[in-house]
Amino acid sequence: MSELNIHGVLVPIAPNEVSPEVWNALETGAYEANEARRVARAIRPGDRVLELGAGLGVITSIIASVEDVRVWSFEADPQTTRLAKRVIDLNCDGNVVLSNGILAAGPSKTVSFYRRADFWMSSGLAEQGPYAEVIEITSGDIDAFIEQHSINAVVMDVEGAELDLLQDAMLPGIERVFLELHDHLYGLAGVQAITAAMAQKELIYDPRGSSGPCVLYSIDDGERKFDAEVAHAI
Repeated sequence: MSELNIHGVLVPIAPNEVSPEVWNALETGAYEANEARRVARAIRPGDRVLELGAGLGVITSIIASVEDVRVWSFEADPQTTRLAKRVIDLNCDGNVVLSNGILAAGPSKTVSFYRRADFWMSSGLAEQGPYAEVIEITSGDIDAFIEQHSINAVVMDVEGAELDLLQDAMLPGIERVFLELHDHLYGLAGVQAITAAMAQKELIYDPRGSSGPCVLYSIDDGERKFDAEVAHAI
């Protein structure tokens, strides 16, 4: 088994445990590179973070490295969850709770999840392309979970499910949401709908933590001092 260093996170995964495309992204350092550069700017010491779409646990581990942070992370794919647990156990200091499951807006319901060879293409959308397996999963209520665990920040990469989720969920007490947009699945109209829904929750597009499809929405907490490093990165 190889132990790769991906954005400062040790990833003990063998080539035969992921698809060739995913393995190539891991070997070259392209795996979740944009998210890795940005996510730490969306998280602050002491945050209580809900992560939806853990993938291999690389971004989870980066979040968990921020001082005094607690993370509750969900991954729908059971096989990917097992790999993520291995990564999280190696890199994190007991401040991550990883679950195999889905959170959605509203009462529990049965959700069809379409597993694909490239796990980052697995999603709740059958029309996204050929799939290897369909898994039926009972969702949990995201708003109830947020309130129960006093979550104040959300990170998500859920392959298009963000469109309905962010329009329908209330997100009580959330100060920041960092996500990857998937405009190839719902077009610019979907991006506009997400931004409008976030504005209704007083979460504003924040260019200081955004880059391309990786977008940060924040509450307006007042003017910040100029940060040359952030300005250059943007």
